Amino acid sequence: MLGPISRILARWVASALVTYGLLVAPDAAAIEPDLIVLIGGALGAITEAGYALAKRNGWAT
Repeated sequence: MLGPISRILARWVASALVTYGLLVAPDAAAIEPDLIVLIGGALGAITEAGYALAKRNGWAT
């Protein structure tokens, strides 16, 4: 049961980073927006790769 919950949580975090909605910092203007998009995309890709691995090995998804 932990696998599906962590996958959903990671997707929400990736979505929040990509849309900039939850990124609030005092110096938010100093953070490179392209870097945030790359980090969000990387989190999403890692999450989906984990899902594919679990599906292929017959683990709970």
